[in-house]
Amino acid sequence: MILLSPPGAAAAQPLSVAGAANLSFALKALDEEFAREQPDVTVTAATGASGDLVAQIEHGAPYDVFLSADLHFAQVLTKAGAADPKSLTVFAVGRLVLWTTKAGVAVDNVAATVRDPKVMKLAIANTDTAPYGRAAKQAMEKLGAWTDAQPKLVVGESISQTTQFIETGNADAGFTALSVVLSPKLKGKGRWSEVSSALYYPLEQGAVVTSHGAQNPAAERYIAFLHGDAAKKILQDFGYKIPGA
Repeated sequence: MILLSPPGAAAAQPLSVAGAANLSFALKALDEEFAREQPDVTVTAATGASGDLVAQIEHGAPYDVFLSADLHFAQVLTKAGAADPKSLTVFAVGRLVLWTTKAGVAVDNVAATVRDPKVMKLAIANTDTAPYGRAAKQAMEKLGAWTDAQPKLVVGESISQTTQFIETGNADAGFTALSVVLSPKLKGKGRWSEVSSALYYPLEQGAVVTSHGAQNPAAERYIAFLHGDAAKKILQDFGYKIPGA
């Protein structure tokens, strides 16, 4: 959990943000910038698989803003009456990569990597609750490699857990977010190759104000902040595409 407030801040307005796991590293930078621009707001943030966060919010988790890894899960919330449909906006587009930290494993061709006998464990995020996992499955299906991949799959509940499998070498290769491999913690570690965006549905990152956040003015301010120049710069530095850019 991230807790950010300026030194000496008194009686700051609390704002709780739930973000998809692919945003874990970028979200810290975003929230630090938001706290700088909005010193009267104290931000707390939690991350997880988009589908898991939706379930938490539907069951009353007190998040004010939800940042989904795709539009689908944000729309699930609005259709359930747990978020304001008028506030729904796309603030970034994610990018999928194939990554390894193992010597001798090539990742420049998805189908070849899947079928490589040296790749005995292939990490992927949960295809039901994590949009990046679903995107990886779509890519392999389009390449005719999904059947070959299934016996090798090591499934993480979120992109964060999937990343750990790859980083630690518990998986020989795996699919994660470009924002992860470009993060200060992992940049330059191992080798990665971007998966063609033509192979999966766009990972449009959706932001929405939840029903809990409807009475919190800071929630709308945070959504607006995501479309500002400072936030766009942070997102681009982490490898996201900006809608309309």
